[in-house]
Amino acid sequence: MGEQNPILGVTTYLERSQCGIWDVPASFLPASYLAGVTAAGGIPVLLAPLAAGAAETVVDRLDALVITGGRDLDPGRYRQAPHPATEDPGADRDDWEFALLAAALRRGLPVLGICRGAQVLNVALGGTLHQHLPEVVGHDGHQVGAAVFTTRTAHTVPGTRTAALLGPTTQVPCYHHQAIAELGAGLVVAARGDDGVIEAVELPGAPFVLAVQWHPEENLDDLRLFAAVVAAARQNAADRARIR
Repeated sequence: MGEQNPILGVTTYLERSQCGIWDVPASFLPASYLAGVTAAGGIPVLLAPLAAGAAETVVDRLDALVITGGRDLDPGRYRQAPHPATEDPGADRDDWEFALLAAALRRGLPVLGICRGAQVLNVALGGTLHQHLPEVVGHDGHQVGAAVFTTRTAHTVPGTRTAALLGPTTQVPCYHHQAIAELGAGLVVAARGDDGVIEAVELPGAPFVLAVQWHPEENLDDLRLFAAVVAAARQNAADRARIR
């Protein structure tokens, strides 16, 4: 039999959704995330927010985990009071993603964090966030609003996995008003913006744990990050098959 495509769990929103006559809470995700994973050769599986206790069982069935963008994290998780610009947190999604990430890290499962996903990784490892970037960098170029993504330059750090994948600089789609402040334990900075904002982090020593503050799913002409996590997922699946 030929090599099977790896299965990547992709986290989702749980928000109010309106469609036709329906107005209900729903789990959903922009299709661009699924298109990125699929185009890179992976099989995306949507992970709706569940009770945190289900995370171990779910992660056991995955070859990699992708933590996607979305609502601001609860600042209480990194020991801060909410800033007036910080969104009301979604405790169900926070609990779920922190549990998924912990289970994935214990197993050495490949992890790709995207925007909020980078913040989840950092906070889970004890780091903090800037709650409102315009007050830190003096401009709103990372999030102009109205669902309009801006293009910014990320400068990678030599010697990192991110630099090997993307080269010295890369143009990235951004939509965020928060970003990593103090690094979580074990993480290293893998890219910064022109204004010094941390744009990517990695966990050295792990098979594949990489997170970016930008949105690679918004530019599917560049599949390098999706291809990298899918390749890591494929290797993880092969390694587990050999152990069995």
